[in-house]
Amino acid sequence: MSFKAPESLAEQIAQHLGDQIITGKMQSKERIQELKVANDLEVSRGSVREALLILESRHLIDILPRRGAMVAEMNKANVKALYEIYIILLIVLATKVANDWQPGELDPLVEQLQKIRTIANGSDAETAERVVKAGFDLMRMAYPMAKNTYLEGMLEDLQPAIHRAYHMALSIDADAMGYSMTFFAQLLEGVLKRDIVKVEKSMQDYGKHLLDIMMNALEH
Repeated sequence: MSFKAPESLAEQIAQHLGDQIITGKMQSKERIQELKVANDLEVSRGSVREALLILESRHLIDILPRRGAMVAEMNKANVKALYEIYIILLIVLATKVANDWQPGELDPLVEQLQKIRTIANGSDAETAERVVKAGFDLMRMAYPMAKNTYLEGMLEDLQPAIHRAYHMALSIDADAMGYSMTFFAQLLEGVLKRDIVKVEKSMQDYGKHLLDIMMNALEH
């Protein structure tokens, strides 16, 4: 495999390694050998080093003194802390949209929700991953309505780590997909009605449900 411009080479490498971490092909605390990655991808070690810094900023790896890079551990404390802050940020996003949306602005979100439902009806091995990615697309479609670049930046910074957790939850719990569809429908209904209580409760319940799945999985 080889990577070339125009996109930043380091970004391409980071995306490649990040996908492996998110989908579980690279496990928690697995060492990432800079030289091996450079040889496998036919790139320079400098580009790999830059890619590792990108992955560290996305909370997917840890770079430790004298030990090098390793996949960030998904333990109960880390996952709980991640979900706590992420759900708070999502509630801020959803409530701002619910309060401020104008006629016609929610139409693309309704269409995206239908797209997610269609994807969820699939039965191939990539269905869970496609649902997760479509869900993040739905979130990003809401950014312009929130009009808060700081909020957008914080959500994007945490997105890769959350993506990893979502992927794991949907992969290990047969009911998680159906629960996710119910959540999206309830959330959008709350936003359409400007029902802030419903929006917050839907988000909190969904976050707790996914966190419970992760906590149970990490006990084994």
